Amino acid sequence: MSTSLSASHWGSPTASKRALLIHGLTMSSQSWEGVAQLLVAEGFFVVAPNLLGHGWRRGTDYRISTLAEDLRPYFATHTSYDVIIGHSLGGLVTLSLLPFLPKTKETNIILVDPPLESTGEALKNATIGFLKEVTDRRTTDEFMAENPAWSRRDSMLRALGVYMCDRTAVERIFEHNTPWCFSHLLKKNIPPHVKITLLISDPGFGAFCRLEQVPAGVARLNVKVLNRIGHWIQYELPNAIMDEVSPSKAKL
Repeated sequence: MSTSLSASHWGSPTASKRALLIHGLTMSSQSWEGVAQLLVAEGFFVVAPNLLGHGWRRGTDYRISTLAEDLRPYFATHTSYDVIIGHSLGGLVTLSLLPFLPKTKETNIILVDPPLESTGEALKNATIGFLKEVTDRRTTDEFMAENPAWSRRDSMLRALGVYMCDRTAVERIFEHNTPWCFSHLLKKNIPPHVKITLLISDPGFGAFCRLEQVPAGVARLNVKVLNRIGHWIQYELPNAIMDEVSPSKAKL
């Protein structure tokens, strides 16, 4: 494993628009393949980093703030993005990136079912579940059998992410972020140059984010609950994400 930065890229670096995609726990940069291809078709250059502890990377400090700080080089030399999308754990990291964003450019943030709060038995079960995932690794066929809505490509990339994830990182992510309370990242004033859309999965289909955890009355925050869609929105309904990338097209 390495501490060096690593990322996947799609499209032309000279494209007029740029997107940054932040993956979730036990995932990898490659897991964004489907959404990335859709973004390239819309004229974006797409960058998806591997978080610490993922994609063969390792670290010692796995606080959300540290995971975000590790991504600071992607904002070097005044680099900016039109769209930043964060799934699950990556959504929390994305919120922690807000101070890095240039104040001279509008940025569209899309949070995909981030686990804002978790306590007690729920947090314990999540820890056990993710540790089991990286210990008893499932195959592509097993992921497909459990998730009929996923394509074979997405199932393969899901399995790949788990294989490249460090078990110690999973343990430390939960240990270093206890108590698991991140709603305050939305309670802070969202900068005037930032617009955030929060996509929440259906609670009956395994949502990690709960509507009651979302602070009320936050300016420039748009919240949508997707009925009958599970936590893996980018696999089950990628167009829900793309509709927020290009809201004017979604209205046509």
